[in-house]
Amino acid sequence: MKLNYNLRNISQEYQSFLTAAFTMAENAGEIHMRYFRKRDLEQSTKLNDSDVVTIADKEAEAFILNFIHHNFPLHGIISEESGSDHDEREWRWVIDPLDGTTNFSAGLPTFCVSIALERNKETVLGVVYAPYLRECFYAVKGAGAWLNGTQIHCSDKSEMSKAVVATGMPYDRNDNSDNNLAEICRMALCVRGVRRMGSAAIDLCYTAAGFFDAYWELNLNRWDVAAGQLIAAEAGVIIESIRSNRNHSILASVPSLHLAMRQVLLS
Repeated sequence: MKLNYNLRNISQEYQSFLTAAFTMAENAGEIHMRYFRKRDLEQSTKLNDSDVVTIADKEAEAFILNFIHHNFPLHGIISEESGSDHDEREWRWVIDPLDGTTNFSAGLPTFCVSIALERNKETVLGVVYAPYLRECFYAVKGAGAWLNGTQIHCSDKSEMSKAVVATGMPYDRNDNSDNNLAEICRMALCVRGVRRMGSAAIDLCYTAAGFFDAYWELNLNRWDVAAGQLIAAEAGVIIESIRSNRNHSILASVPSLHLAMRQVLLS
């Protein structure tokens, strides 16, 4: 799948950055698919058995980092597997080379590469590409959000009982009682359905596209949400922090349901 979409209404400067992000995402996706559902997939764990990393994560990250170093040598980088490199610089890329690694390692198709560009720590560009699903979401600040070249907007659903929402479980759920279990139980009684897709970036993008009406999760990292949050915000989604002490813990919902969702989660 060649990622090459209409870039109208986007400045020349950001067109070049977006084209670069498409190139990085497409190549990372090709690496993902090279290893997907291979029986001898090389993998290991990081913090615990729920925190998986595979050879596909590492090779996709290596390609992206090499591309940035070669094409944007003055830019900083934050990436999941390699940490920070000159992240104090004006321009900074925030990379998750494979979001949804647990899905990927189990042979489930909901995984993606997430690439964001920040300027002075504000996200100005985001690309999320799910290669198996052949879905590419992207946004530039102030220019809207898009899926495979078609502009997207969040849903306008206003009844909680008809809402379909997404969430996830933090990796430290066995060690921290603030683990989202109580929130899931409360929410499940109020909405049509709660879904667990296994990729924060995809959850945010699906909320942007109106496939979900809200998404929340606790204790995420910057690389999990940088691109997806911009895409969601540009599609009309309201995004709010719901914890001050749990890294990136967010509620992203359509405006017509935001207060009701917030009340359920924070009650």
